Amino acid sequence: MTSRATWTFWIALAATLALVACGGGGSMQPPPPPPVVTITIAPRAAAVVAGSQTQQFTATATGNTANLSVAWSVDGIANGSTTAGTISANGLYTPPSEAGAHAVTATSVANTSDSASVSVAVTDLAGVFTHHNNLSRDGTNTQEYALTSSTVNSASFGKLFACATATSSQAQAGQGAVFTQPLWVPGLAIGGGTHNVIFVATQHDTVFAFDADASPCVTYWQVNLLDPLHGGASGEMPVFWNDLGCQCGVGDIYPEVGVTGTPVIDPATGTIYLVSTSQNGAQNAFFQRLHALDLVTGNEKFNAPVDIAASVPGVGDGGTTVAFSAQMENQRPGLALAAGTVYIGWSSHEDASPWHGWLMGYSAANVQQQVSVFNVSPNGGAGGIWASGGAPAVDSEGNIYVSTGNGVFDANATNMPDNDFGDSILKLAPFTGNTPNGVNLNLVDWFTPDDQSCLANTDTDLGSGNVVLLADQSSGPVIHLLVQMGKEGVVYLINRDAMGQFSGQGNSCSGANSQIVQTFVGSPAGYYGTPAFWQNGMYFAGSHDAAGASDFLKLFSFSPSTGQFDTIPASQSSNRYNFSGATPSVSSQGASNGIVWAVDASAYGYANQNPTDGVTNCFQVPVPVVCSGPAVLHAYDAKNLLTEYWNSAMAPNNRDRAGNAVKFVPPTIANGKVYVSTRTEIDVYGLLP
Repeated sequence: MTSRATWTFWIALAATLALVACGGGGSMQPPPPPPVVTITIAPRAAAVVAGSQTQQFTATATGNTANLSVAWSVDGIANGSTTAGTISANGLYTPPSEAGAHAVTATSVANTSDSASVSVAVTDLAGVFTHHNNLSRDGTNTQEYALTSSTVNSASFGKLFACATATSSQAQAGQGAVFTQPLWVPGLAIGGGTHNVIFVATQHDTVFAFDADASPCVTYWQVNLLDPLHGGASGEMPVFWNDLGCQCGVGDIYPEVGVTGTPVIDPATGTIYLVSTSQNGAQNAFFQRLHALDLVTGNEKFNAPVDIAASVPGVGDGGTTVAFSAQMENQRPGLALAAGTVYIGWSSHEDASPWHGWLMGYSAANVQQQVSVFNVSPNGGAGGIWASGGAPAVDSEGNIYVSTGNGVFDANATNMPDNDFGDSILKLAPFTGNTPNGVNLNLVDWFTPDDQSCLANTDTDLGSGNVVLLADQSSGPVIHLLVQMGKEGVVYLINRDAMGQFSGQGNSCSGANSQIVQTFVGSPAGYYGTPAFWQNGMYFAGSHDAAGASDFLKLFSFSPSTGQFDTIPASQSSNRYNFSGATPSVSSQGASNGIVWAVDASAYGYANQNPTDGVTNCFQVPVPVVCSGPAVLHAYDAKNLLTEYWNSAMAPNNRDRAGNAVKFVPPTIANGKVYVSTRTEIDVYGLLP
């Protein structure tokens, strides 16, 4: 028989179980949900070089003090993979060997439903080793994965840091200006590690190797090209601007002349080649030297430097020989490297006579060996190769293309001499032998506009622009094409296999130029620089050196089927460019995400044609403040130039302001960053951290 106490126990237990089953309180209640975890990752976006550059990501978790750990993944794969890149437990990302864009994700260990992701772009760009990126001079980097329409805006893109190219006292004296395009080398073993490096040469005859990514700026080496280790002598200095023969106050390059032409890099040997200009006042002597510097140390190699000298038969200087003048010749164009030869071109300083257009070649392996010499105008003078800082173009067969400025043209003369080529486009081929213009460079073809005499008489140089080689056409009427513009603003589209030479069919200031593929007016304001060419589109911003003249940045479309350009711009920017126009560059991921980058250098300083506050005369020493101002970097949609993504004057409080402008230098775009040359510094733009 069950006792009363036993029944009481079972009744109480049943009541308790019923209470729990009905959702009552007690120890059987389900635990509360875990707190929400907020995760942020720094940096917000990143760009790295395939195979050589890592990126440290840092995740911060808040909201769960018990467990702030995260787990990392790439493209949804824990710890990443060989194709997407791997990431360690502490957030160190190692990229794959192939280019692309990937998502790096940090996920909360305490609450796996909470995570954050950022983008990392991987480039396999081999480097920017020469003016306007390549030997065709088209200005494209089609391996840029970080800079897109969604990342280039004032919220996520801007000025990261600047690398000074002059001390404060030098900057005050106007020294240290950078007229050369920054060159970019990835994955260089330097400074005790592996780094991306930019190389910069200045008018103060200094060369810098800067870390391309470190903020604040890191300098790996700096050399003075005029010290004894680099061929200089006591008392040697950059050339004072008014000691170049003319003394006419134009101030083409002011206040000193040192390194003007953009260097060229040979990545196979780790060498940068460049030309210094200097004077020794005590000796009243002038020097130009070709240097070959080791990328890692800045030391000379390959028997460098060499004093540049040459002569050719001719009567252009009133004798029977024309000799190279280190004082009068302006090493304005960028250098080119092809088939083991470094090619160097020259023009003039402010048209001060006597001077000639020269192109010389030196052995890259032994710079003491002069390989070739070509004088454009041995009998008449002038005919400079300057191209507003552009560089000789070279095709796949090793032919070299240069354009020339005002000078004597007599190539069709019936009586000798007939070897002067002012205002022409020349196709030169290396060979062994002598020519009326020099040695070991043979003129195989050329084009001269019908109105050459008018161009010469009105100082309307054809050679103010640089030759651009179009990509070989797979179909269409002409397979091999080049394009050229000059001060006249006329676009010349030419068959490289039959350049047309000189028809002589026009009068002094007109002509059909019917012997070439196409000709039309591209800029009524004229052009200085090198157009960019991407996805059958040509980009440039023209501007003639006359007060009030200006032009838009324009896109002209090329039709492969017809082999010609549409003569009406497909689009153009809303803002105008004053003198000196712009040499644009294009970044893209192959055929997509094209961005056109252009520097407005209209406030470049001495001899400025576009001063502010009503000032009309900038030809003064010292330069009035209103005659100089910052460079302005612009970024446009390559398909529609009316769409401007960003410019360096857009952000408040001058956040992205560049240094004071210099003429003719294109921006360098590489690995998610844009590098801009100025009078006192290299400005570095990229994805904001």
